[in-house]
Amino acid sequence: MQHRPSPPGVVFGAGAYLLWGLFPAFFGLLAFASAAEVVAQRIIWTLVVVLIALALTGRLRQLRGIDARTWRLAAAASAAISINWGTYVYGVITGHVVECALGYFINPLVTVASGVVLFRERLRRAQWVALGLGALAVVVLTVDYGRPPVIALILACSFATYGLVKKVIKLDALRGIAAEGIVAVPFALALLIVFMATGRSEMTSSPAHFGLMLATGPVTLIPLLLFAVAAQRVPLSTMGILQYLTPALQMAWGVAVMHEPMPASRWAGFALIWAGLAVFTTDALLRARRNRQSSVVESANVGAHQLD
Repeated sequence: MQHRPSPPGVVFGAGAYLLWGLFPAFFGLLAFASAAEVVAQRIIWTLVVVLIALALTGRLRQLRGIDARTWRLAAAASAAISINWGTYVYGVITGHVVECALGYFINPLVTVASGVVLFRERLRRAQWVALGLGALAVVVLTVDYGRPPVIALILACSFATYGLVKKVIKLDALRGIAAEGIVAVPFALALLIVFMATGRSEMTSSPAHFGLMLATGPVTLIPLLLFAVAAQRVPLSTMGILQYLTPALQMAWGVAVMHEPMPASRWAGFALIWAGLAVFTTDALLRARRNRQSSVVESANVGAHQLD
């Protein structure tokens, strides 16, 4: 029987990517603080919220059963996502929202390239075409910007690294986020102490600033939980399409709201990225369809043999 995505699952997935797509609107409000302080506050308050969630569901004790190898993987994941968060916040508050969107557009291609480099995976012809278009796009955008799109490349590489670690770590969504936060929180606290001691902390400068910093916890956790629920109910092919909602919304925000410049050469670079993603996504969908059809035929053959 063919597996179909459940409507609630698609709603959860779309909700997660839509909320991530609206992040520039929220994090743009935090431009009063440095990116380092915002990330430190985000780590702390996300951990607080997830620990409360684990306590309310009676699962807080499960953190004690995490083994040393898993803690090391959590540390690697924490480092990758902290770099990602820091770069993203910096990009938003300095007016580089479009470049941030570029990072998430090219992330799937970076993930595929990582599989080739790290795991010696063999790519199909369509995947090589997609990677080639992505590489050409980076060259075009480098000429356009007058520099490599550093923010986009760091975002893509750090999130691809985070995804690779999350594939092998044996933790569910809540415990995984909690473990990553526990590893990172000493560094976040130390950074905040330095900011407070030097008079550079902005959190307590006004009630509004305090409230916005506090909100980074639930704002970070809610889409992650929606994503975790959707991932269990929605095929990867569907999630692969939904993921483009995030950079599309971010790019729209950068162009329409922030009025970031988009010369013809920049549009050309993005067009190459979109062409590569179209090839990549079409190939993935066709392959998923063939696999489902093969599974149906195989099940039918098994059933016929059993009847014989």
